[in-house]
Amino acid sequence: MTSPQGDGRTGGPGFPGRSAGGRGVDEAETPVVVRDRRRIDPDSGEVRAASYQSPADQRPTDGPGGAGPSSPPNGNGADPAELDALRRQVAERTGDLQRLKAEYDNYRRRVERDRQAVTEQAAARVLAAMLPTLDDIGRAREHGDLEGPFKAVAESLESTLEAAGLERFGSVGEEFDPLVHDALMHAYRSDVSRPTCVDVFRSGYRHAGRVLRPAQVSVAEPEASSEPLDSAPHPPSVGPDDGFTGTPDDTGSLPGSGGGPSVNAD
Repeated sequence: MTSPQGDGRTGGPGFPGRSAGGRGVDEAETPVVVRDRRRIDPDSGEVRAASYQSPADQRPTDGPGGAGPSSPPNGNGADPAELDALRRQVAERTGDLQRLKAEYDNYRRRVERDRQAVTEQAAARVLAAMLPTLDDIGRAREHGDLEGPFKAVAESLESTLEAAGLERFGSVGEEFDPLVHDALMHAYRSDVSRPTCVDVFRSGYRHAGRVLRPAQVSVAEPEASSEPLDSAPHPPSVGPDDGFTGTPDDTGSLPGSGGGPSVNAD
C-alpha cells in the first residue's frame, strides 16, 4: 500500500519544502527584463527617440547641487585671460604664416627668374653660333648669288631665327650708339647733323635685350664750323700817343709806364 507521505518525487506531503517543479515554494522568481535597444523600429523603420541614457552619456555635474557646469565669470563661455592668450596665439600664428608665404613667394619669383635667365642664355649661345652663317647669307645676297632653292632655305632660316627672338641692327643712316656700334672709321661730312653710321661692314645682333655682337660701322660727324681770322679778338695795341715806349719786359710791363716793375740795364 502506498505511503501517504508520497515518494518525494511528486512533491506530496512527505516533502513539503519542494514544489511540483522541483523548486522551493519560498524562493522568489526574478522576472527577466528585456530592453529593446534598437534605435530603428523594426515595424515602422523610423528612428526611435532615446528612451534611456547610456553610461557614456552620464557626465558628472560641476555646478552647485549637481545642476550642471558652472557658468564662467563673464557669461560668454570663456575666461577673459584665456581669451587674451588665445588671441595672442592666433596673432603669432597669423604672422608666422604671412612671413612664410612672403618667403615662398620670393623664392618662387627668384626660381622663375633664374629659370628664364638660363633659358635665354642657352638660346643666346645657339643663336650666336648661327651668326657666321647669317653673314655668309648676307654676302651672298649682296653679290647676287642668293638664287633658287638656296634662297628659299636662307629666307626660311632667317625667319626662324627672327621668330626665336634674334634681332638684327646696324644700317646706313642709323644714329651712332657706342653701346651697340663698333666704329672702325671716322670722318667729317656736311650732309649729317649728328654722328651717323654711313657705312656698315658687319651687322650686329641682339637677343632679349642683350647684344650678341656689335655692328661694325663707319661713322661721320658734322663738320666743325671754322671762324675767320679777322673776326678773332686781338690784344690791345699800344701807340706813341699813349705815352708808352719800348717793348714789354719779362714781367709783362712796359718800361717807364709806372704800372709795374721794370728791368734796369744795370
